[in-house]
Amino acid sequence: MSPLMKYASLFLVLLSACTGGFAEDRFALPASEEGLPGEGDLRRYEGYVNRWPVFRRAWSEEVKEKQGAVVFLGDSITQGWGKDFRGNFEGMKLANRGIGGDTTRGMLIRLEEDVLALNPSAIVLLLGTNDIEVDIAPDAIGRNFEKIIAAIKKHSTEVPIVLCRMFPSSPEKNRPAETIQKVNALYEATVKNDPQVTVLDTWALYAEKDGNCDAKWFRDKLHLNPEGYARWAASLRPVFATLGFLETEAAPFELEEGFVSLFNGKDLTGWGYRPTPPRKKPKKPKKPNPNAPVFVEIKEPESFDGKAKSSDGRYEAIHGRLVVRTSAEGRRIQQLWTTKEFGGDFVLKLEFRATPNADSGVFIRKPQLQCRDYPLAGPYYDLTNYKPQDWNELIVTVKGGMAHATCNGELLTDSMELPETGPIGLEGDRGQMEYRRIRIQTTGAEK
Repeated sequence: MSPLMKYASLFLVLLSACTGGFAEDRFALPASEEGLPGEGDLRRYEGYVNRWPVFRRAWSEEVKEKQGAVVFLGDSITQGWGKDFRGNFEGMKLANRGIGGDTTRGMLIRLEEDVLALNPSAIVLLLGTNDIEVDIAPDAIGRNFEKIIAAIKKHSTEVPIVLCRMFPSSPEKNRPAETIQKVNALYEATVKNDPQVTVLDTWALYAEKDGNCDAKWFRDKLHLNPEGYARWAASLRPVFATLGFLETEAAPFELEEGFVSLFNGKDLTGWGYRPTPPRKKPKKPKKPNPNAPVFVEIKEPESFDGKAKSSDGRYEAIHGRLVVRTSAEGRRIQQLWTTKEFGGDFVLKLEFRATPNADSGVFIRKPQLQCRDYPLAGPYYDLTNYKPQDWNELIVTVKGGMAHATCNGELLTDSMELPETGPIGLEGDRGQMEYRRIRIQTTGAEK
């Protein structure tokens, strides 16, 4: 063989080796953070370093199969769903992109290939707990999160993002409550007023009064046990239903004799906005509070007869449910009212479902009956029949100007004084609330 041929052959061998090496190593954890997006050192312990390429190489072979999936991005808590998501969310196309030990920087680095390449129909985020454990500063975590949101938006301004608030843990896991809540606040400030993002209060879902985790949902004060995953799944289902992934048909229901439906399940006929009384302004201007609730002021009445949603999109009829969507502002206080008013005695029945820590209300001729995720948001913390993130029945019996109310048969109040007549109202405040099977049996005047 001539020297030229030898060099050519050697070149081809080296080229083949380099190409093969690149294909073999392209999913490996980068050896250095230099030049990579984000902040904070990547983790270097053996289990994490080994998982990173194994998982990512396997996922690269699923890109075509998982197109349009709902993608969960996170760390070991997300990884713990498994490939089949523990049998939850039946009928949904799902992709689990959680890697145990990952940080927000790791997620940012792999976001394009692991998540965005799937052209997801929605993205569920839970991130940051490992950053805290390895002492990455909250501000740096917040900036990594900003970059993740920006990258998703660059890919699509339409794909829904479900942001799960970081779960509580424990100081013994080097994850103190005050640091977790500081990072959660940074996340929420980043997505405030962004309708593309739905914030789900999964911190309150698992927190004790001291801000640390309620151990009954965890196997080690960091990772969920089976009951903890069931609780997380229940909190996500109402959001997935609103996004159109679950409960795509109205549940069957037969109206009782003597009752009239106030909500037809298809649109907001019979409902609308009523003018709000002017709010009192403080004598001395207060320093603006970025977390203060937004009080919606309505100047002119507005009817939504024949319309599937309110003019601002907050209230919507979706497959038999009257949904009060999670507000992009965090807290947005407003009411949707019946266009009719009801005097005399009556029985009002409805079912409601709340995301974790959601806050709403049912107005009976104007006075408000608190209708919330009671175990977390109160004021009825001790109800034994309440079903978290599931449907609960509210019955209000009005007699002689006084309201008696129960939730799943347990007393809420028997001494709520009412005016002679007025409409029925549903409030939106914090989180997502849903109502269905709203019906009334009257024995008095109706306008």
